[in-house]
Amino acid sequence: MDKSATFPSTFEGLLALVRRLRGPGGCPWDREQTRESLKELMLEECYELVEALENGEAAGIADEIGDVCGHMAFQIVLGDEGGDFTAEDVFGHAIDKLVRRHPHVFGDAEVPDEAGLWRQWDRVKKSEREENAGLLGSDVRAQPALARAQSLQRRAARAGFELDERDSSPSPHAREAELGNAMFSLVNIARRDGVDAEAALRHANERFTAGFRAMERLCLQRGLDFEVLSPEEKDALRQEAKGA
Repeated sequence: MDKSATFPSTFEGLLALVRRLRGPGGCPWDREQTRESLKELMLEECYELVEALENGEAAGIADEIGDVCGHMAFQIVLGDEGGDFTAEDVFGHAIDKLVRRHPHVFGDAEVPDEAGLWRQWDRVKKSEREENAGLLGSDVRAQPALARAQSLQRRAARAGFELDERDSSPSPHAREAELGNAMFSLVNIARRDGVDAEAALRHANERFTAGFRAMERLCLQRGLDFEVLSPEEKDALRQEAKGA
């Protein structure tokens, strides 16, 4: 089969491919998929794209963008099959929104600096919201908790609200609340310092993983059982692994 003739290397070609997979004589698995069944896989692909972006390898980034676009194509085809929306609805809405939110490019608005751009962006988004949406706008509760906290605080800060919360409740029933408040405050510190808290934690996870594996290698080289080492021996091993 001549792929380039049947499925051109465009988003339209990708949509055609998905329709073929879900059509008669296509793939049984693809035909069974629903919006609900695909959401976790789509989220996983988005995380893989983020990882590729952080690695900075162009071929990997292109590959992961393709995977995410594949999921977008699936969702569009599912919407089309159900008569809910079409590709034109999706892309038309995206184009209208971007044009509307850039009046300094497509209109007569003038903005003096980046802060002015954000104020203008928020004003336009506020005009789009339902009345009960409030200043926080569309709060996506399905986000990872850390990413959601970062998003909430960024929006609140742009509205002029700065958080300075301390909670020293002695009640054992408030331990979860205290820890949550402490983490929320750490996210606020990260935002003030211009640090992406989600990325910072991902990188900390990577450093911890690398360090722990380095300790395991040292133990293996020396015939040691990590689990039976004393706390002092483990700490010395950790310091050695960090130095390495």
